[in-house]
Amino acid sequence: MKRRNSPGIITAIHGSTIIKTFLGIIALLLFVFSVSGVMTSLRPEYRISSNSVHTVANQFTGKMLFSMLANENHYLFNALPEGKQESIITNQLIKVSTNISLEDPRSLLGRELPGFSIFDNEILVAGEGTNYTNMPYESSPPVDVLNEERDASLQNLDEIEEPDKGVTNQPNQTTNGRKVVEIYHSHNRESYLPYLKGVTNPDLAYHSKINITKLGERMVEDLADKGIGSSLDKTDIMGNLNNKGLNYAKSYQESRKSVQTALANNKDLEYLIDIHRDSKRKKHTTITIKGKEYAKIAFVIGGNNPNFEKNAALANKIHKALEKKYPGISRGVMKQGGSSHNGIYNQDLSGNAMLLEIGGVDNTFEEMYLTVDAFTEVFSEFYWDAKAVDNPTGDSEAR
Repeated sequence: MKRRNSPGIITAIHGSTIIKTFLGIIALLLFVFSVSGVMTSLRPEYRISSNSVHTVANQFTGKMLFSMLANENHYLFNALPEGKQESIITNQLIKVSTNISLEDPRSLLGRELPGFSIFDNEILVAGEGTNYTNMPYESSPPVDVLNEERDASLQNLDEIEEPDKGVTNQPNQTTNGRKVVEIYHSHNRESYLPYLKGVTNPDLAYHSKINITKLGERMVEDLADKGIGSSLDKTDIMGNLNNKGLNYAKSYQESRKSVQTALANNKDLEYLIDIHRDSKRKKHTTITIKGKEYAKIAFVIGGNNPNFEKNAALANKIHKALEKKYPGISRGVMKQGGSSHNGIYNQDLSGNAMLLEIGGVDNTFEEMYLTVDAFTEVFSEFYWDAKAVDNPTGDSEAR
């Protein structure tokens, strides 16, 4: 019997091939890490991002992730105040997969109706009469208005009266010359129809002289009366946008430079306040308190900034204090983010940052000054109370 030998398979691998493959893998890893490093080192406004991925990621709260872990280790349910709630995960999965929230009927129409995305915000704390139809709305001026250097003619300037503050007593405590509050205006030319002759369209309510910056000046004076040092940035943001050929959406990018400079030059800064006016009409932005007309105030928090929780907590405290002394003056605390909004508003620069919407296009300075006075009164009490807790001896402040 003859024995047959099956031919074997011989594989020849050249050493140069192994070396090339190994070097290729090393080169690929270096490329990936290099690209990742460059992308993460860019400033937030220049980073490549996906709104869809960001929206999905925002649906998974820390509480939800903790609940998912608790499903594997039931002992963790004891740490949740409500105990076991499996429906949370189910609702969130439906929301992520279908973009429909069972708790928000707007999600059924938000992606279908043109312009409906402007209501794609969240009311964190609702003030009196505030709902999703009358939330603060930030409108952009037409391109020709942004590029036009000529202002509208003014009127009613002789009617601008500063409300009487009464007798101003020497404050019991001061910041010893330290400027601890930075006030600025990302939309510095926002103006008011009562002072613009022949202008009736809210989208055209802009002026280089008579504008929102007068409220910043008033707030600086009020804070000084309360012993709190502050500084007002008067950078013409809208003028800079025009000179650089940038659109209105870049306003916060431009004002960010001023805020960063202020923070770098003044280590005493503790609070950042960006003052705006709303585009809503007078019925939504005015209230009568003890026979006087006040402009309403709203707090806007950027939902995409890492200091969101701190900023929201601060706004909520001021809102409650305002409502206690001036019922109905606050429209509440709003969260804004997503593709149709900035979503950061420079609030990532500080955990004590606020964006205030004071009044609207139809309000008068007298009404808005009263509101600035009310806000400053409440804020100063909050500030000194916080200082008393942080430093019971009061050594660092003059008394």
